[in-house]
Formats: sequence, structure tokens, C-alpha cells
Amino acid sequence: MTALLLALASSIAYGAADFLGGFAARGAHVLRVVMVAAPVSLAVELLLWPVIGASFDGGAVAWGAASGVASAAAFALLYKTLAIGPMSVLSPVTALVSAALPVAVGLASGDSLSALAVAGIVLALVAVVVVSGGDAGGVRPSREALVLAFGAGAAIALQLICLDQAPHGSGVAPLIVGRTVSSLIVLTAAFALGAARLGATRPDTRTAAGAGALDSLANFSFLIAARHGDLSIVAVITALYPAATVLLARVLLGERIGRVQLAGLGVAAVAVSLLALG
Repeated sequence: MTALLLALASSIAYGAADFLGGFAARGAHVLRVVMVAAPVSLAVELLLWPVIGASFDGGAVAWGAASGVASAAAFALLYKTLAIGPMSVLSPVTALVSAALPVAVGLASGDSLSALAVAGIVLALVAVVVVSGGDAGGVRPSREALVLAFGAGAAIALQLICLDQAPHGSGVAPLIVGRTVSSLIVLTAAFALGAARLGATRPDTRTAAGAGALDSLANFSFLIAARHGDLSIVAVITALYPAATVLLARVLLGERIGRVQLAGLGVAAVAVSLLALG
């Protein structure tokens, strides 16, 4: 139950972070958003260090660094994807890809699942697809947006898999190493492009910072959840984060939630219930 609740918390935080990051990237270069979000994420993780502790052994550093590379790619691809929109369609596409890879790795690594848990995973994956069935007011995503969504999902999946592989006694060390690496990559890329190519438009600092802080808390919740439960279950619950993104897009941006999407949210609730019982 601890893993389930933490995975749900991670899901909500990821969904809210995605909404804020995608919103901040509208009209501004995505790297400008990540330049704010990534360092704020690192600051949050450094604040967690004295509370949770950290052990910087070889495994924690190696897997943390690998997660950082994937995180930098995920940040840029995801915020660009959601900036193009529509959020209510592209976010679930990204989530489906980000769930499928960790589930496959978890099962291949020997996760033992009950029949209820298997049914819950299947329903959760179905829910992600169904939630993406809304037409977002008749707006269809472009081919570029769909390609970016698949790339973002793959990057998120790799980040989660790397965090799961880090030693369980390493505390927040993998997160700190990963965020340090991702911040350096982002700042290096921004410096290489130069101010002219990044454009003059700057994102709202508070929105971008909020995205970074929530993403850090989501990563932390996932890391602890994965240490208490099976990767295949934790990852698929975490992948329900589009529910938060879709609801925020509806409330704050006026994007329409169709009956199909509402049905998908209901299926997601059933899936979580089955996983809790399993």
C-alpha cells in the first residue's frame, strides 16, 4: 500500500509539473523553461538530502548520471510536445510509452504479480489510451507533435528504469546526481545555442520553477515507491499522470474533456483499485 500511495503521489506531481512546463513553454524556447526548471529541481533534491540521506557509491552515481541524461531529454521533449498541444491528447500518448517500457523491464526482471495486479496493469494501460481519445475541441496533433510525444515517453521510461536500478540504500543520491547532470546538459546546450537562437521571449519564472519543483517531488515519490514495490506496478500507476494534466488543462485552459476521456478516468480509478487489492 505504501508503494501504491507513493506512486499515486508521483503521478499527480508529474501531471501538474507537465502542465506547468508545457504552459511555460508556450511562446518561449523550451530550453529557457528547462534552464529554470532543472536547477530548481536540483535545489529541492538538495533540501531532501539532510532529511532522507544520500550514499554516493558507484552504483548510485552511475545510474543517477544515466537517469540525468534521460531526464534532460525528457524535459526538453516533453515541454516542447505539450507546448505544441493539445495537452489532453499528447500527454496520454507520452504516458503510454513511458509505462510500457518499465512494465516490460519489471516483468523481465522477475516481478511476481497476482491475477488482480495483472488485470489492474492491463486496465491502467487501457485507461491511458482511452484518456487520449478526447478530441481536445476538434484539434488533432501534428505528426511532429506525435513524434515528440513518443520520444518524450521513451526518455521518461529510461529515466524511471535507471532510478529503479540504483542501490536501494543510496537515499536521494541518484536524484541529486541525475539532476546535476541534467542541469549541466541543459545549461551547456543553452550556452551553445546562444541568446539569439533562444529568442527574446522568456517564460514565466514562477511557472517554470513550479514545474521543476513538482518534477523533483514526483521523481522522489517514484524512487521510494519503486523501492517498496514492483517496478511494473509502480510505473503503470505513475503513468496515469495525464489525468492531472488533462484536468488542469480543462480547468485553466478550457480544453474540452470528452465523454471518452471521462470514461478513461473511470477506468483508471478501477485499475488503481485492482492494483491496491492485488
